[in-house]
Amino acid sequence: MSRDILAWRKREAFKPPPLLKYRSSCWFIISVVCLAVFTDIFLYGIIVPVLPFSLTTRVGIAPDDVQHWTSVLLAVYGAALLASSPICGHFADRTTSRRLPLLIGLLALFASTLLLCLGTSLPLLTVGRILQGVSAAIVWTVGLALLADTVGHEKIGQAMGYVAISMSVSVLMGPLLGGVVYARAGYYAVFAMAFGLIALDTLLRILLVEKKIARQWDLPRSETASPLPSTSDEKSPEPATPSPPEDAALSPSPNAESLPSGPEEKPSKSRQPFALLLTSRRLLSALYATLAYGIILTSWDAVLPLRTATLFNWTSLGAGLIFLPLIIPTFLAPLVGAWSDRKGPRVPVTLGFLIAVPMLVLMRFVDHSGIKQVVLLCALLVLLGVALAMGMTPLLAEITYVVNYKELTHPGAFGGKGAYATAYGLLNTAYAGGMLIGPIWGGFVSLGAGWGRCVGVLLSWAFLGL
Repeated sequence: MSRDILAWRKREAFKPPPLLKYRSSCWFIISVVCLAVFTDIFLYGIIVPVLPFSLTTRVGIAPDDVQHWTSVLLAVYGAALLASSPICGHFADRTTSRRLPLLIGLLALFASTLLLCLGTSLPLLTVGRILQGVSAAIVWTVGLALLADTVGHEKIGQAMGYVAISMSVSVLMGPLLGGVVYARAGYYAVFAMAFGLIALDTLLRILLVEKKIARQWDLPRSETASPLPSTSDEKSPEPATPSPPEDAALSPSPNAESLPSGPEEKPSKSRQPFALLLTSRRLLSALYATLAYGIILTSWDAVLPLRTATLFNWTSLGAGLIFLPLIIPTFLAPLVGAWSDRKGPRVPVTLGFLIAVPMLVLMRFVDHSGIKQVVLLCALLVLLGVALAMGMTPLLAEITYVVNYKELTHPGAFGGKGAYATAYGLLNTAYAGGMLIGPIWGGFVSLGAGWGRCVGVLLSWAFLGL
C-alpha cells in the first residue's frame, strides 16, 4: 500500500499524482505564487505595529531608544533581502525544481516568525529579521521565475499583474490587521494569525506540481488550460524562445541590442549568467527604473504618516488609511500587464514616470489643513498610484524578455535550466536597494529640509527615470 502511495514521487512512476491536472494548472500555480507573495509581505507588515511593544516590554529597550532600534531592525531586513536575492537566484537556476527552494523559503519564514514571536533579546530579533529577508528573497526570485516558466513571455505581464495585486493587498492589510488584532486580542494573537497563514501557504506549496514535472505523464493540453484570456496552456518558455520585438526594450535606442548579423557567437564556458545579463542595457535600464520606483514607493512609509499627523492632526488610523488612494490603483496591474504583453514595456513605464513627475510637483502645494487639502492629497496619491502600477508590472515582465533575448543571441549560455531566477534576483536586489534608500532618505530629508525639499528629491528620481 505504501509503495502505491509513494510511487508517484518517482520519475519513472506510471501513475500520475492525484489531481495532477489541477495541481499543475496555470491558475493554481499563479495562485500559489500570489499567496506566497501575499504571505511574505503580510507577515512583514503585521509585525510593524507590534515591534515597538516587543522592544520595550519584552526586550527592555528604553522608550527613547525604540525609534533607533526599530529603524535598525527594518534596515536589517532590507540588507538581508539585498544581499541574498542574487545568491538565491543563482542557486535556484541550478536546482531541478522550483518547488524545493520555495519550501526552503517557508522554513526560513517559519523560523523568523517564531524568533520574532518568542525573542526577548536584540540578537534573536535581529536573526529573525535576517531570516525574514532571506525568505522574501527566495519568494520573489523563485516565485517569479516559476511564473515565467509556467505562462511564458506571451502572457507574463498579465500574470505579473496578479502578483502586483497580491502585493498591494498585503501591504494594506498587514499593518492594519496587525494593529487591530494586537489592540483587541493581544501580542500572541497577532502571531497566531501569522502561523495560520504560513500553514495555508505550506499546504499549497506542497500541492503544487510544476508543468515540467507534469509533462512526464503526457497530460492533454486541455487538462492544464491557462486561466489567462486567450492563452493556450503550454506557452512554455524553452531556452530558445524568440524574444519580443526590440522596440519593447527599455533601452534608449530600440536597436541597442540588435541581433548579430554574422556567425552565431559560441557561448563561453567561463561566462557567468550574472556577467552576461549585466551586459544588457535593457536589463540595466529596468534595474534603474525598479530602483527609482522602489524609492518613490517606500519613501512614503516614512513621510506620509508624519505629514498627515502634522497637517491634519490625524491619528494612526487616519495615517494608515491615507495609503488606500496610493494602493487601490494597483488593481489595474493585470490590464497594464496585458498591454505590456502586446506592445512592450517601454510605453507604460515611460508613461508611469511622466504621470509621476507632475503629481510630485503638485504635492508641494499640500501645505496646510482643510478638507480641500485632504481631497487634493488623496487625488494626487491616486494618480501617483496609477503611475506606480504602470511602471512596476511591465518591469517585472521585462526581465523575462531580457532573458529570452539573451538566450536567443547566446544559445546555451545559461545551460539547460535558464536564468529566470538569476535575473529576478538582480531585479529584487534593485528593489531592495529602493527599500533601503527610500524610507531613510525620505525621512531624513523631510525632517531636516522640509516637505517641499523631500518631494523635490523624489521628483528628481522620477525625472531621471524618463
